[in-house]
Amino acid sequence: MSKLILTQEITGLGAAGDVVEVKNGYARNYLLPRGFALTWSKGGEKQVESIKAARSAREHASLEDAQRQAAALSAKPVTLSVKAGGSGRLFGTVKADDVAKAVEAAGLGTIDKRKVELPAHIKSVGSYQANVRLHEDVAAVIDLDVVAS
Repeated sequence: MSKLILTQEITGLGAAGDVVEVKNGYARNYLLPRGFALTWSKGGEKQVESIKAARSAREHASLEDAQRQAAALSAKPVTLSVKAGGSGRLFGTVKADDVAKAVEAAGLGTIDKRKVELPAHIKSVGSYQANVRLHEDVAAVIDLDVVAS
């Protein structure tokens, strides 16, 4: 088992700044190469504090604010205009950053792109749903309408 410090939220494992123990292969082959975690050390405790401070600065100030934004996000569909071919197939794919920018452009507030969870890969026009974790206890479902530009 490897002891690691998470640098960003991993669904089902923990949030940024958490110290977790995972199997060696998962740490060596997935978390460490992608920069999702750092190896734990006694000197790493200082990093934990700075990661947690940065996370708290990005999070909503209160649970009520997060619930209010979740209600707004769930109430109104967000339209993403992307380049597509004649058959409706996209030139590329929709990314979490694209969703975050579209939410802000729709006037629904700002969300952190790292908190957006997309279904597999969106490679054609149509309607989709994305999950957004606004707070530890609050998640919202965004209805995405992907249209050709």
